[in-house]
Amino acid sequence: MSAGAQQRLMSELKALEKEKWVNIEVNGGSLFKWNIGLMVINPESAFDGGYFNAEMTFTDKYPFSPPTFKFLRPIYHPNIYPDGKLCISILHPPGEDEQSGELASERWSPLQGVESVLRSILLLLDDPEISSPANVDAGVMYRDNREEYNRKAKEAVEASKKDIPEGFVIPTTLETAPPAKVVDDDAFWAETDAEDDFGASDSSGEDFEMDEDEDEDEDREGHGDEEEELEE
Repeated sequence: MSAGAQQRLMSELKALEKEKWVNIEVNGGSLFKWNIGLMVINPESAFDGGYFNAEMTFTDKYPFSPPTFKFLRPIYHPNIYPDGKLCISILHPPGEDEQSGELASERWSPLQGVESVLRSILLLLDDPEISSPANVDAGVMYRDNREEYNRKAKEAVEASKKDIPEGFVIPTTLETAPPAKVVDDDAFWAETDAEDDFGASDSSGEDFEMDEDEDEDEDREGHGDEEEELEE
C-alpha cells in the first residue's frame, strides 16, 4: 500500500509544480509530509495577496484515506480553528455521515486529490460555511460586520507575507499564454506539400476545363456568324 501511495503522491506533486497559485516543498525528504504555500490571487477576495503557509500530511493508505491539513499561522475565519486546522467536508473520511448530514459526494473519496482539496480551501476562504462554524466569533462577524471581518482578513494577509520564501515573488495574475504547440517538422512539411499538390492539381484542372469550355463557346459563335453571312 505504501508504494501505491508514494506513486500517487509523486504524480500529484509533479502536476502541482506547474501551478502558479501553490508552492510545495517536501518536508525533510518525506513524501508523506508537504509544506505548502497557498496563494490567493483574486482581487475580489478579502484574502487577496496572501501567502498562507500550511502543512499537509498523508498516511500510507492514501488515497483511500484523506490527508490532514493545517494552517501554520492563525487565520480569523469561520471554518478555521485557532490551531489552524480546518473544518471542511472534503477532508472528512469517506461515506455519508447521518449525524452531520454530509453526503458521501461532499466528503473524501479516492477520486479526490491534493489539488481538489486545495481548490476547495481557496473557495472556502471566500465563501465560509457559517451554519456550523469552527470559530463562532468569526462566523458572527462575517454575518453581521463584514467591514470589520475584511479588515481582519487583510491583517492575516499582511502577516502571511512574512512567510514568503526569500526571492519568491507572488504572481499578480493567473493568466498565462497557452503553451506553444509542438510541431513535428517532417509531418508538417509532408502535410503542407500534399495540400499544395492537391490544390495545384485541382486548380489547374479547373482552369483547363474552363478554358476548353470558353474555346468551344467561341467556336460556336464564330460558326454562327459565318452561316448568317452565307445566308445573306
